[in-house]
Amino acid sequence: MSSMSRARVARRIAAGAAYGGGGIGLAGAAAVGLLLAEVQLARRQVGNGTLPHVPNAQGLYGDVYATPTEPPLRLTMLGDSTAAGQGVHRAGQTPGALVASGLAAVAERPVELRNVALPGAQSDDLERQVAEVLAAPGPVPDICVIMIGANDVTHRMPPTRSVRCLATAVRRLRTAGAEVVVGTCPDLGTIEPVQQPLRWLARRASRQLAAAQTIGVVEQGGRTVSLGDLLGPEFAANPRELFGPDQYHPSAEGYATAAMAVLPTVCAALGLWPAEEERPDVFRREGFLPVARAAAEAASEAGTEVAAAMPTGPRGPWALLKRRRRRRVAEVEPAPASSSP
Repeated sequence: MSSMSRARVARRIAAGAAYGGGGIGLAGAAAVGLLLAEVQLARRQVGNGTLPHVPNAQGLYGDVYATPTEPPLRLTMLGDSTAAGQGVHRAGQTPGALVASGLAAVAERPVELRNVALPGAQSDDLERQVAEVLAAPGPVPDICVIMIGANDVTHRMPPTRSVRCLATAVRRLRTAGAEVVVGTCPDLGTIEPVQQPLRWLARRASRQLAAAQTIGVVEQGGRTVSLGDLLGPEFAANPRELFGPDQYHPSAEGYATAAMAVLPTVCAALGLWPAEEERPDVFRREGFLPVARAAAEAASEAGTEVAAAMPTGPRGPWALLKRRRRRRVAEVEPAPASSSP
């Protein structure tokens, strides 16, 4: 599907989400969800009915930067198993720990990590997660990272409802004063057990939802990062290396790739990225685009950021599309949290 076609579909889904429509959406997405549910992702039941093991990565990162006068930055992860870090065995391998460590190094300031993500969650669980975040004692998080969408596709949630739930969550967090970065729906076409034609259908539905999520998030003042073909083209090229043993959740290296895709946008949202990096680079095909077109382009290329720009234009709201450089996975050495509440 061309980026222009994907932009049109994304606009329809986002419009349906904004105005309460339930019938506007992806005819293909429901079919993909049904097919994926029927084959149970090629008959691979993740977790085999047992409670998923998710390492507890909550705590303080970068305490070497602690000073008596400056409190830690507060980072909260929301979403599904990808945000929680299901599939790895050590806390330091989870995306939350990796982003917290990277943020602490860039800011030269400790980062307090909290994680309320739930494996298996769909976008309608974000209402509960956001309520938990906002009801917690202490200040509102400085930044929230949400990773959500894959279970919406596999469980046949109408995309308009999916986007509406996500947009509402972003609006509540932004209204409370938190910056928000959303890792959009990953490309389910890269899951190794899924064969053609399901692979193609899953990719199509995933990217259409990711584009629609981007429109909904940007319109509420958040930023998105495309996880694309699940955390970068490395997944398609090296699925055995970048997926975990269940061939569904990312491995430690896969999560590191995801974290490094998200980290620059997290830093930019907090005003910590170098000013020269914030200017669009025409040689990397960055610039200002109608939000639907930016969303469609981002859905096709992992690691691409979309953020609000001019409020309106001849074709509706405009956004800034950035293809931020990602550090190599080998450069990331997360420090362990100094506490695990």
